[in-house]
Parts: sequence; structure tokens; C-alpha cells
Amino acid sequence: MQRRDGHSSRSWAAGALAALLACALAAPAGAIGTPALIDSLQHTAFDYFWNEANPANGLVKDRSTSGSPSSIAATGFGLSAICIGIDHGWVTREEGRARILLGMQTLWNGPQGDTEFGTNGYRGLFYHFLDINSGLRTWSSELSTIDTALLMAGVLDARQYFDRDDPGDEEVRALADSLYQRVDWEFMRNGGNGLRMGWKPGTGFSGYGYWIGYNEAMILYLLALGSPTHPVPTFTWGYWTSGYNWSTQYGYTYVIFPPLFGHQYSHCWVDFRIIQDEYMRIRGITYHENSRRATLAAREYCIANPLAWTGYGPDLWGLTASDDPDGYLAHGAPPAQNDNGTITPTAAASSIVFAPEIVTPALHNMYDTYGSMLWGRYGFKDAFNLSRFWWGTDWIGIDQGPIVIMIENYLTGSVWRRNKTNADLMRGLARAGFTGISSVPDDDTWPPGGLEVAQNTPNPFRGVTTIAYRAARAGRVTLKIYDVRGRCVRTVSDDATAGGVRQLEFDARGLPSGVYSYCIEIGAQRQWKTCTIIK
Repeated sequence: MQRRDGHSSRSWAAGALAALLACALAAPAGAIGTPALIDSLQHTAFDYFWNEANPANGLVKDRSTSGSPSSIAATGFGLSAICIGIDHGWVTREEGRARILLGMQTLWNGPQGDTEFGTNGYRGLFYHFLDINSGLRTWSSELSTIDTALLMAGVLDARQYFDRDDPGDEEVRALADSLYQRVDWEFMRNGGNGLRMGWKPGTGFSGYGYWIGYNEAMILYLLALGSPTHPVPTFTWGYWTSGYNWSTQYGYTYVIFPPLFGHQYSHCWVDFRIIQDEYMRIRGITYHENSRRATLAAREYCIANPLAWTGYGPDLWGLTASDDPDGYLAHGAPPAQNDNGTITPTAAASSIVFAPEIVTPALHNMYDTYGSMLWGRYGFKDAFNLSRFWWGTDWIGIDQGPIVIMIENYLTGSVWRRNKTNADLMRGLARAGFTGISSVPDDDTWPPGGLEVAQNTPNPFRGVTTIAYRAARAGRVTLKIYDVRGRCVRTVSDDATAGGVRQLEFDARGLPSGVYSYCIEIGAQRQWKTCTIIK
């Protein structure tokens, strides 16, 4: 295949590169130590989400250019980024919470419906792009399952972060529950074995296929499986994994997806280091190890450099979806996918939790070598291409977000840790067949065994709700309510009659809003379900 740059332009690029590097290095950002570089990279990426959001509605721009719409995925990444920024002292807890509340209120209060104009979404899902000022659909964008999932991952992460018993934190939790529980994931299945990629007013699902692995949509299936209101069937996870491509690339055997973002997005919120589904149990590794191998293979590809692009090497690697000299493409390797010589810094930076020993030298090389050509107010610009002598000018939200979150997981593990108490996410993992998770069991974990428990009604509820049950034998019955941290917060007892339907009242007054798990047990038998308290 003949590329448009050609060998003569490569020779010119090499000479021009040397000349411009000399100018750039006259006033570079300056070589700094690894801790300072990582801190600077994370802080500047956080600044993107703080400065490139509309302060009037909390929505985050898709990219840094003037006039950019809001990306709902970038907004989701931004919610987690703000929580991290609070922990680092870059903004106060009050400032961060106010911004998060504003964004959630904008999303919750915006009109939804199946009309082409004047809405922000439909059936609880959101359109890919929203006008940064009005918060309504723009660019004729699709109702996007993956972008809604990335938004909801940030929403639920904020719910886990703001866990104090005060009105502001309670409002965050209530809004998060309301947003997540409104999403009709089952609608997006459209009767199929998996989840559709999109939907549009007027044309519906036409032109949109199903998400099938492996790619960035793992978080989508987990959140859809874990929904307490509109869950998809468990067989959807098997459909997802049926598309995996397990093969060997540059000495590493793993599930293939060439662009590195597919190995990073879901890992922002889920710690896959010690949990496995059936697919990974059979192969003897975890999804974390899978991403580590993908990262190492990506570097090996750039060392081999089969297409002879300028600059590729052991300390200059990282292919993923990004801007490039001709527009925007999902670059990746191995195997090569749209590899046109474009390096994207987020590909390496967001892999730091998987292989820091190869990531930090690459970050130093890019920072120390290319100076102000590559580094700006929000850290590394989106991408660059030495063969075409092209330097990106923008920063993109969905590339900045993983930088902030994955560095935090590398440094403290705080995002992973708080999401281990996310009952909805844990339920999704359990329904997908993951073992090694620490969570309150979901209702289908326990066999009926002579005890039937109905979903509480009403649900979600304010104040008091009723739970009906029927036991095969008479005996003392105990109802226990657990919060997202696994703490028992209420206990109610009753005397069951054999075969008779009885009801228990759960008085939730005094408890903060949020998702709770409840267990009814008689003797050795028990049944679990979840409920939602709203204010």
C-alpha cells in the first residue's frame, strides 16, 4: 500500500524535525524527576475537566477547541477526575461537589423523549454529543450505549465518593441513583443477544450493530447487568465474550484489540487484578494481565516498526484512537490498524497501572525531547506524527480522563477501592460470572431452597417500603438491610407460617438516599435483593 507521505517526504520530515527540535529544546518544559512528571501530567489533565466545562451547567467539552459540544463520555470521566482533584487539593470538596451536582442536575432535569430535537436523551440514555450551552442533542448524534455507560461509571463513582451523612452528599447520591436507575439498558438490547451500539429518532436501531468483544464496552455490559431496574439477561455476557480473539502477538498471548484505549477504559473503575470470569479462568489470567500483555506487545510493535515510521522505538510508542494529520482515527497495533505513524501520549500514560517500567521512560522521552511542541496547559497534546511532521493542537476529554484516573489507581488505588463497594457494579460482575469479588450476593446467587422473596414495593421509595416473602416452613425470619459498604443498618424480625405469604415493613427514615441490599433469612436459607432509597 502506498501512503501519501512517501519516502521523499520522510527524508524532508527528518531534516525538518531536527531543525525544529533544536528550537524546541532551547526552551523546553525541562527535564524533571518521575514523581514530578507524573504529578504534573495528572494535574494538567485534571485542569482540562475543570476549565473546559461550562460553569453554568457542569457539562464537559469534547475537546479544547472553541465551539466544541459536550461529550457525555468526557463528562463521565470528568466526574471521577473531580473526585481525584479534591483528594489532591486542586479544588476544595465544596467546589468539586458543587460542580458535580450541577452537571448531574443538568442531565437529570433535561428533557428526554423520542423526538429529533429538544431532548438530551431517551429512556434514560443520553446522546453522544450535547450542546455545551443548552445541554440538548447536537450534531445529529446517536443515543449511545457506550458513552452513556462511561457517563454512568463516573456518576456511580461520584456516588461512592460522596458518602457522608450531610445534605450535599445525600443529594449527589440521590441524583446518581436516579440517573443510573432510569437507564433502560434492556431497550437497547432490542430483543437480541447483546446491546446495540446506538439508536436515532426516526431510524431507530438501523445501522447500529451489537457490541461484541473485545473492546471498550466491557464496562457497558457490567453496568447493564448490574442495573437494579432495567438489567439485561446474563446470557449477554456470553455473547460479548464469544467475539474474543485470543492470539499471540510479538511474543504475548492475550485477547486482541489493537487500540490501547480498549484495554484501559473499563479498568479505570474496575480492579481486575484478582477477579476472573469463565473466559479468563479457562486461560489462567485476569483482564488486568491481559491489558498488561497488550501494553507490552504494543511497545514491541513500535520497536519492530514494520512500517518504518519515524521515531518509533522502545521509548516512543503508544497507538490508540486520536487525532492525526488527516482527521481522527482509531489507530492500533498489533496487529496494525490504521497505523499511519501517529503517536498518542494517552496510550502510554493510561497504561501506567499495567506496566510502569515501560511507561515512565516513554513519558520522560516525550516530555524531555519534544518540549513545547507537545506539552501545553493541559499536559501532552492529543497526538503527533513525526513522519508527517504534524503536531496536534487539541486536548480531547476521553483521552485526558484515563490519564487522571489511571495515574490515581497507580498511585493510590482509590478509584478501584471505592468502586469495590459499589453494589451495582459488584452485582454486574457477579451476574457476569466473575469470581474473587467481594460483595453482598445478588439475588440469583442463592438457590430458592424453600424461601421466596419478592422485590420490595414501592421501589425506589421514600420512607417506608413493604417486602413480601413466603417460607416453606414455619420459623423465625430476619430481615437485614446493608449499605454499600456492607454495614448492617437495619434489622427486622418476624415469625413465618409454613407456605403463607407474609409482609415486612422496612422503615428507611433516617437513612441516606442510595442503593441498599437486603437479606431475608430463615434457618440456613436466605434470599438477597436490592432497593433504592430516594429523598
